Amino acid sequence: MQEPIQVRPIERTDYAGWRPLWDGYNAFYGRSGPTALAEPITAVTWERFFTASEPVRALVAVQSGRIVGLVHYLFHRSTTRLHDICYLSDLFTVESQRGRGIGRALIVAVYDAARAAGCTRVYWQTHLSNIAGRTLYDKVAEHKGFIVYSHEM
Repeated sequence: MQEPIQVRPIERTDYAGWRPLWDGYNAFYGRSGPTALAEPITAVTWERFFTASEPVRALVAVQSGRIVGLVHYLFHRSTTRLHDICYLSDLFTVESQRGRGIGRALIVAVYDAARAAGCTRVYWQTHLSNIAGRTLYDKVAEHKGFIVYSHEM
């Protein structure tokens, strides 16, 4: 029988467990090898989790003492609501552990954090090809039909 999944805020001592998942997340979206994120981006991202004035937060899923998932999120204003909303920025689980409730537990933990912060909405985006992720997302949220456009500066 597998030990239960514990979702908790990230700690400084989690770097060695967080980093492979962060690299895996980025590789999933084509950011590896020659297209990898610059190391200063990862360093600043990591520091933001521990800077009170930063809106970026991180949770990890731990099972049997090992980090098996991560989620990053942030709260921000909206022009269509009075209260902040929450953007779930990054979600990733260890490939060998997928389908065991880790992703769902991380999403629910973000819902709980957003509710506690007074947010009225949690949203995220994923790539059309992320079939496994979308299978979960369709169970825990509603796809509103929006298409994301982006312009790099």
